[in-house]
Formats: sequence, structure tokens, C-alpha cells
Amino acid sequence: MAAAGSASVGTIPVQHLRAGDHAFVSYADDDAGRDVVSAFAWAGLVKREKVMVFAAPHMQDEQVWARLDAPGVLLGAARKKGQLVISSMRALIRPEEAFTPQRQWERITQETDRALDEGYSGLRTYIDMHWVGDLGADVEVMMHRESHAQHLFEGRPYTEICSYDSRWFDPGVLAAMHEAHPCRLLPGLGVLHAEHADGVLQLVGEADIATREDFIVAVREGLRRSGGSRTLTVDLSGLIFLGAACAVDLLRLILEHPHGPVHVDCPPTPARILRRAGADQVPHLVINEVAS
Repeated sequence: MAAAGSASVGTIPVQHLRAGDHAFVSYADDDAGRDVVSAFAWAGLVKREKVMVFAAPHMQDEQVWARLDAPGVLLGAARKKGQLVISSMRALIRPEEAFTPQRQWERITQETDRALDEGYSGLRTYIDMHWVGDLGADVEVMMHRESHAQHLFEGRPYTEICSYDSRWFDPGVLAAMHEAHPCRLLPGLGVLHAEHADGVLQLVGEADIATREDFIVAVREGLRRSGGSRTLTVDLSGLIFLGAACAVDLLRLILEHPHGPVHVDCPPTPARILRRAGADQVPHLVINEVAS
């Protein structure tokens, strides 16, 4: 069961992470997820947060820096002053050698307080879960930690990504951890994720030329499910980007397919794009602007 207390719930792009989020992401090859950790780190620096990256134990520090697109002016300065730190779970729990949830919780709480004392607005960590094997930790103990960590996030300026290598963890463990985290991240940048529920189509990620076909398929399916007089809500609040071509596609598909009323929930910028594409001329279409 997903833990309470996080700012975001459900599937979101990494760019939408906020303080208080405890997020799950998985990867299936050594290069997958590289853009996720990079975007996560950069966003933290821009928000004046302290960023700690706990990479897979087999990676050398310089390999990790390369994944963060270092060296660069911002990253170089952040590294020098300690705003961006490469570490390990072994180093975090030192001088203890064995992992316990209590010890990790204690150290994360200390690091969050330390970040605030150093003048940062909060702490965010990216944790590659290969530390479980490196420390010889019990997987069940790790799972307990993951599903009982609410206190680290509730009312605290702390954000955490737990990154699981799907080649190493049992599918049952992955499924349980996917469920245990309040929010789940898209596996990379430049992808589109669609979720269909009763009368709702939720689109998350990027709707652009690269994902246009996926966008069209998802909208068609949403309209098919709402055929007749049922109202369809198209939720675009999880999009990072809505391209003009996809906006036109959405309006065209609504005009071409029999359906009931269509409500589009979206932030102001996509709303403007849809209106410029002619949304006001589409019958039974209502645009509801929501906070981004």
C-alpha cells in the first residue's frame, strides 16, 4: 500500500517531483535512467537544494559525474562547495556496517537537517538500490524500510528517488516496491505514458513529434471508451510539454469520433496552445485550467 505524506501521487515525470516525494523508478540496462538522475540533480541545484547521489556501488565516482554531464560551470561549482555530493549507502550508515532501517532513517534525517543548517532549501537523494547486494542486506528488511519511511517526508523538505535494476530484483519485489512508493517515475525523458480509468484519460510526460503516435492511440482509445453520451476527461496536467501537432491531433480526433462531452484539464500554457489551435470551435469541448 502506498505510503502517505508525499506531495505527489501516481505516475509522474521526474521534472514534477516536489519536496516530500518518495518515488520509485526502475531500469533494465546500464544506460537507462541516465537522464532521470541528471534531470533530478539539475532540478535540485536550481531549487537551491542539496543533492546526494548514491549510485550503484560498482560505479566509480568519475563515471557518476560523467552521467551528470560534468564537468560544467554549475555542476563544478556545486561539487566544489558540497551542494552536489556523490556517496554510497555504505558511507551513509558508517560507522555501522550492517544496514538497518533505523540507522538509515536516522542518517537521512541528520543529512536533511544538515542541508538546512548549511542554508539549502532542502535535501534530495537519488538511491540506486544495488546497495542491498553490496551490504548483504535482507531484501525483506529493505522492503520494510521502503514501506515505512513516511516520517522522512511528512512536513520535511526531503525528496527521494529509489532506483531499482529490474535485472537484479525479483519481479515480485519490483511489483511490491512499485506499489509501496506514493509516486512512480517515468523511466526516462522524452516518453509519454497513458492511463485509462473510468471516464478519464491521463497523459503524463511529453506529447511531441517523437511521441505523437502514442498520443493519437491513447486519445482514440479514450474516445472509444467514452462513446455515446459519456463524459471523457482528458487530464493533461502531467505533461511536461504539449506540442502544437499533438494539440491539433486532439481537437481533430474529438471532431472525428462520436463521443459525449470532453473536458480537458490542463495548466495555462497547454490551454493557450489548444485555444490557438481552435479549441473554441470544437462542440462539447470544455477546457478547465488547473494549477501546474
